[in-house]
Amino acid sequence: MSDTPKLLSGGNPQIGKGEGEAVVQSYIAAMPGWKRAVGERIDALVTARLATVAKAVKWNTPFYGVEMGSWFLAYHCYTSYVKVTFFRGLSLSPVPPIASKSGDTRYFHIGEPGSFDEALFMSWVDQAIGLPGERL
Repeated sequence: MSDTPKLLSGGNPQIGKGEGEAVVQSYIAAMPGWKRAVGERIDALVTARLATVAKAVKWNTPFYGVEMGSWFLAYHCYTSYVKVTFFRGLSLSPVPPIASKSGDTRYFHIGEPGSFDEALFMSWVDQAIGLPGERL
């Protein structure tokens, strides 16, 4: 039996639910191809901004929060992009471009590494850190 996680639809790694750095790093390590570099960059940027960031994996998706159980950001692999979720996206300025069916959640898609505006992304992260987290 292989220790390599199964890749689900769109190349999303199937990682068991858990809390902490190790489970998020397992998810990132299992991200296929160029998506791994995107996951590494998101993780590095968020961790650099908030050294005490809480991390978990739920529903095969890494979550980041100011505290455990209070999430401001998550991401998920799809075939041609990594979908970043800002749970209080409608409160961000400018509002991330992709609407959600659920409340004020907004999405931002990242293609291959180097294809996103890191300064804008970090502006959203800075704003999201100061908002009430999503309880999931």
